[in-house]
Amino acid sequence: MEQIEIRETIAAVSTAPGTGGIAVIRVSGPNSIDIVDAAWKGVKLKTVNSHTAHLGKYFSIDGNLIDEAVATVFIAPASFTGEDVVELSVHGSPWIQRELLGDLVKRGVRIANPGEFTQRAFLNGKIDLAQAEGVADLIACSSKAAHDLAITQTKGAFSKEFNLLREKLIEFASLLELELDFSEEDVEFADRSALISLCTKVLEKVDNLASSYSRGAVLKNGIPVVIAGIPNAGKSSLLNLLLNDDKAIVTDIPGTTRDIIEDTVEIDGILYRFIDTAGLRETSDIVEGIGVDRAKEALEKAFIIIWVIDSTSDLEPQYQSLLEVLSTNSTKNIIILLNKSDLVESTLQSSQQYLQDRISQSSLITFSTKSKTGLSELLSKLNSFATGGQNSEADIIVTNARHFEALTNASAALRRALTSLKSCPSDSNYIPSDLIAQDIREAIAYLSAITGSITSTDLLHSIFSRFCIGK
Repeated sequence: MEQIEIRETIAAVSTAPGTGGIAVIRVSGPNSIDIVDAAWKGVKLKTVNSHTAHLGKYFSIDGNLIDEAVATVFIAPASFTGEDVVELSVHGSPWIQRELLGDLVKRGVRIANPGEFTQRAFLNGKIDLAQAEGVADLIACSSKAAHDLAITQTKGAFSKEFNLLREKLIEFASLLELELDFSEEDVEFADRSALISLCTKVLEKVDNLASSYSRGAVLKNGIPVVIAGIPNAGKSSLLNLLLNDDKAIVTDIPGTTRDIIEDTVEIDGILYRFIDTAGLRETSDIVEGIGVDRAKEALEKAFIIIWVIDSTSDLEPQYQSLLEVLSTNSTKNIIILLNKSDLVESTLQSSQQYLQDRISQSSLITFSTKSKTGLSELLSKLNSFATGGQNSEADIIVTNARHFEALTNASAALRRALTSLKSCPSDSNYIPSDLIAQDIREAIAYLSAITGSITSTDLLHSIFSRFCIGK
């Protein structure tokens, strides 16, 4: 993307709001160095090299000292925004921040809109739109897994994947367009079997990327894990063990937990949202009944279900409850814990056999919240379900709803094109090349919108308005 001329100079505080040791005020635009130079007592910033920092004093337009500061100078195009940039590191007093920004406004600077620095980086060709969204995700990430996904996106690996798909489709479309140009000569530039093969491969890649969104979204926002089972199976004890905190009340009285109890914890770099639920059973207690209904709703939204079985109690009713959950959540990742194993060592083997005859052995873990038996196996299973066996640093995983929507639309267009390519001129439903080319162009447009090769003012405003001011 070519660099775009922007005349306004903008400024904002780039550090978090409030009092701190230092605050960084970023000034970007064609007059940024000159404007700060006019207030600066120290080395003339106009004469320094790019990427250098200088100690000096900042004076207001009225001649009053605001603060002693460090000015770091970045000369266009070697800056984040692609423009001349000065970053002023001042003492973190809110008063100093307000006064300095106010003075910059008096000198002709405009206060930046949310995300405007990153938007200028996009407009000036420093990053593409997917990378810009990766910057927002990087700022907001709350776990190592989310950080790794955002880093992959900001580095451009994500964009490279989409650009390769886009280039293949452009080549595809160009061959069809040539056919249309020479239609009267009955010349076929595009071998239909080769085009079918190419379209199939691109469609497969698009669908694989789209299917990664369900996992990417939960890795980014925290994986919802619902702990369920009959009353008094040890669900609340398990929650406390996983959180390493007495979050839930634990008693021997069935039905103690009557509402959803939720908290987050990071395990092996992945953020989990563990949700303890009321024991699932028929009850005449109105309050407990509400808790049971909420537990069922939580199961529907879970990415992973941990079903806790009390090995000291009758297994048959617990097995029947589990079957009901499996019947309505067959696509979910389910881990079954045979809990309180330390209390029934003599009958544990028969209990295991009973359940293994009825459910998948791979999802059954012998467990004890008291002795922590099976804890490492449980954590390993959680990690396996969370990552799907993928390495977030090496694999492209979609985390953005906008990207998922674009991929879904591109997939639909490619499916139409593929169906049309397989039709024969003798077929009653034969689709001519010009309509096939239209479907391919539509798929190209959707993929281009992801990286910003094709975009609109409304889309840019929607994306960058979600950024914090100063980024």
